Amino acid sequence: MKPAGGVRGFLAPAGGFGVTLSNMFRPTVTEEYPSEKVPAKPRYHGRHQLNRYADGLEKCIGCELCAWACPADAIYVEGADNTPDNQRSPGERYGAVYQINYLRCIFCGLCIEACPTRALTMTNEYELAGPTRTGMIWEKQDLLAPLRSGMLAAPHPMVEGTTDTEYYRGEVTGPTEAQQAWVREHRPDDPTLPEGEGVDAANVQLSDAATTAAEMARLVAAANKQGSR
Repeated sequence: MKPAGGVRGFLAPAGGFGVTLSNMFRPTVTEEYPSEKVPAKPRYHGRHQLNRYADGLEKCIGCELCAWACPADAIYVEGADNTPDNQRSPGERYGAVYQINYLRCIFCGLCIEACPTRALTMTNEYELAGPTRTGMIWEKQDLLAPLRSGMLAAPHPMVEGTTDTEYYRGEVTGPTEAQQAWVREHRPDDPTLPEGEGVDAANVQLSDAATTAAEMARLVAAANKQGSR
C-alpha cells in the first residue's frame, strides 16, 4: 500500500494527534484502587459464602455436589451426621469440613448452581489476596455468613414439628422458645440468647477463629508499605 502523499500525507499526523487531544479534555475513568474502592456490580461473582436459615442452622447439608461440579477441583467437603446434641443443619447431614482453595478457584459459579439448598452463594467481595499460599485455602469458619439479628447460634434442635422440607420452603422465620431453652440449658453463656451479649459478640468470636479477606488485605498492605521503605 502506497503512503499518502501531498496534502493528505501532510495532514495525516494531525489526524492522529487530534484523537489524542480530543481525549485529553474528557473526564478520566481511572479507578484509584485501593485508595478509592468502586462497588462491584450486583451480579459480580466474588468470595463464596455459606448461608444460614433464619433460626441460625446452617444450610449446607454436606452433599458434596458443589465439589463435584467444580471444574478446577477447588472445593473439598466432608459431610457428617447430625445428632441430638450436635444439630448443625436441618435433616440428617451437615458439612463438617468445607474448604475452598482460592489459588485454584476460577469464580465460574458452577458450584452455586449445583447447590440444592442455596447454602452456597457468591458475594461481591473481591479482595482475596494473601501473603501465604496456606492462607488462600479458606475453611468453613471463614466462609460462614455472620449471624444476623434474631438468629440462634448452632448447634441446636430444629424448630419443633418441622422437617427439612419446611426449612427449604422458607417457612421457618426464626428461633422458637423451645430452641432458646435448649441452648440456655446446654450453653448458658451463648451470646445469641435473648439475655446474651448479642449477635455482634458472637460474630466477633467467630471472626477471632478465622482469617477474613479484610484481615488478609491489611496484611498485604502492611507488607507492601514495609517493602516500599
